[in-house]
Amino acid sequence: MVNLQIFLDIATEAALAAGVVLQDYLGKLEDAVTEKGRPGDLVTAADKASEQVILDVLSRHFPDHSILAEESGQLGNQENEYLWAIDPLDGTTNYAHQYPCFAVSIGLLINGVPQVGVIYDPFHDELFQAAAGLGATRNRRAIQVSQTNELSKSLLVTGFAYDRRETSDNNYAEFCHLTHLTQGVRRGGAAALDLAYVSCGRVDGYWERGISPWDVIAGIILVEEAGGKVTAYNGEPVNIASGRILATNGHLHDRLSETLLQVPPLSSW
Repeated sequence: MVNLQIFLDIATEAALAAGVVLQDYLGKLEDAVTEKGRPGDLVTAADKASEQVILDVLSRHFPDHSILAEESGQLGNQENEYLWAIDPLDGTTNYAHQYPCFAVSIGLLINGVPQVGVIYDPFHDELFQAAAGLGATRNRRAIQVSQTNELSKSLLVTGFAYDRRETSDNNYAEFCHLTHLTQGVRRGGAAALDLAYVSCGRVDGYWERGISPWDVIAGIILVEEAGGKVTAYNGEPVNIASGRILATNGHLHDRLSETLLQVPPLSSW
């Protein structure tokens, strides 16, 4: 049996250390912000410094493990059954504007299955942790998803991909359609926090397209351990590589899945 608590503790150590880095850089970036090729896809000195701290912690404890990091790419032994997915600063655009919605996200896949997740919001000092079979917590206290069972009474959250200006597959139609069917749809700008908020019941569901594995692996296990459900849009097992995800409290899952599949394209509106 793998002791997931050990992995969870090390991921927590790394996330908290990275959070200190983000706090130190906040509001002090000056001109240290660049685009990675697509408009709005930013990277800052804080992203890189945060990632290095995380890599240092993980490599010290698990030198043989594989790593997929947003800024550094693939590292370590890519054949290893353990794969760490790291987003050192999810919500970089928010961070660059000092908008307080950003987080560190560290997830662990074992043989391709999310098993451990830590999401840390250093601005609000909120630490979300989960591991398979160990439950989910916020600041060390158990959390669970909401009990909302009607779409009309739900609050949802989503996001928009960086290529939304160039592609018709951009989530705008779904955003507008579901805004009419629910009590509201929020757009926070940090997928990891969106999933964390599903896990603790602040929102009832989340969907997005155009995301990367490091955005969601930690959040997937958080939602599942808090009693929620995570799938592809059509309800089939989520394919992390697809860039699409649907996560809910479980009660709304089938209805939200059906609705997403029925939304007409924006060009027909």
